[in-house]
Amino acid sequence: MRRPGRRLTAEEAEVWAQVARTVTPLEKRRAAVQAAALVTAPKAVVSAPVSPPKKVTGRIPAPLPPKPVAAKPKADAPLHLDGSWEKRISKGTLAPDFSLDLHGSNLDQAYVRLMHGLTQAKAMGARVVLIVTGKPRPVDAMDRGTARGAIRAKITDWLGASDHAHDIVAIRGAHRRHGGQGAIYVVLKKRR
Repeated sequence: MRRPGRRLTAEEAEVWAQVARTVTPLEKRRAAVQAAALVTAPKAVVSAPVSPPKKVTGRIPAPLPPKPVAAKPKADAPLHLDGSWEKRISKGTLAPDFSLDLHGSNLDQAYVRLMHGLTQAKAMGARVVLIVTGKPRPVDAMDRGTARGAIRAKITDWLGASDHAHDIVAIRGAHRRHGGQGAIYVVLKKRR
């Protein structure tokens, strides 16, 4: 069933006929009948002159600017460690408030333990978390899931992308007495 609509004006019928002549029809017979029907369309009542469509000139408009990203809340204190922290780390006098051993876990287990451990450390009010990862080893990209050193290779990415990232002030390599290259200190913001 065809939907009723307005009929084409004489100008529109002419233009449509010109367009129809430039197209190769799928079924020649059907196209010929339609083109003939359009050309023999009854003349419309004289109407107000139609202005030609406006041509668009100029360039394509620039894409919309990206939506502004919500700024992270600014802390009262800068998010870095001062010299006294660095001295305590280098001398080995920094005492961790919470320790988390991921050594010997696979990547999935290590990630889950890390997230739960940081949640627990924050709940306890810990400021310095010692995370034992195992020594970093040069591994091929294909071996990162099972080879030794895989946790150490992933841990900074995990911390940076986690929900805990805004609470982390610094990540530093641990002193030799706390695991050396096989461990890191994660310094959390001071709780108020």
